[in-house]
Amino acid sequence: MLPVEEEKVKIVHRSLPRKMIIKRVLLILFGAILMAVGLEFFLVPNKVIDGGIVGVSIILSHLTNLKLGAYIFVLNLPFFYIGYKQIGKTFALSTLFGVSILSIATYVFHPLPVLTTDPLLATVFGGIVLGIGVGIVIRYGGSLDGTEILAILFNKKTPFSVGEIIMFFNLFILGSAGFVFGWDRAMYSLMTYFIAFKTIDIVIQGLDESKSAWIISEQYERIGETILARLGRGVTYLKGEGAYTGDDKKVIFCVITRLEEAKLKEIVDEIDSTAFFAVANIAEVRGGRFKKKDIH
Repeated sequence: MLPVEEEKVKIVHRSLPRKMIIKRVLLILFGAILMAVGLEFFLVPNKVIDGGIVGVSIILSHLTNLKLGAYIFVLNLPFFYIGYKQIGKTFALSTLFGVSILSIATYVFHPLPVLTTDPLLATVFGGIVLGIGVGIVIRYGGSLDGTEILAILFNKKTPFSVGEIIMFFNLFILGSAGFVFGWDRAMYSLMTYFIAFKTIDIVIQGLDESKSAWIISEQYERIGETILARLGRGVTYLKGEGAYTGDDKKVIFCVITRLEEAKLKEIVDEIDSTAFFAVANIAEVRGGRFKKKDIH
């Protein structure tokens, strides 16, 4: 019997449409400038730092009196290559562009007067502005700090998760700020880190967070029709099988907003209080028929 040659599937990498490229460039530009505003108008003048490579750059800039932007760019250089190998060319180029703009913007903004000398105000507003900037850049395919890329690399060789590795790096960096700027500034820096962290989550996931709902009930048709009529949300019936009984089951799947979760629970309880009901967060929803229908 002659060996059968396997067909090689050619993977075609489609280039992004021009409008999408322009949108990505403008938003990464805006995000990088926002981060520079957070650094130069709030954090750096008040000796409050961020985590990651930016935090290291702030400490080194303070100790050597060299420009912050130069340290941000030079210290991130090795991570462009790592990002290219680990994640892809588009990510590496987006990151290079974002970090370049951040470095230039910090140099331009540095001579300008600060917006506040109150360390608490600087911590809160600096963290929010910085978080919005970083979140925009991440949402549109780039990064402004090599720590995340380094964490991905270490994650493959250690039992720790990416989040745990990033947290370890940042606690070490923020702790170092105590020896350089004083322990009160280190505590402000820790506050900045958590404020920025939560702001990044909000920007990436959006304020109108979506949720997926899974419902198993003998009254699946009635529940599905009621969801459509009272919430205006489409539902999908999936086929399932009980592992213990072997019985065929119908699983209702639908996507709702967090504000509609309580109403959905009310609908399920009214029709079948014994129904299996599970809800999970969704970071993004695209396509399909997620758009809300009119409720009659």
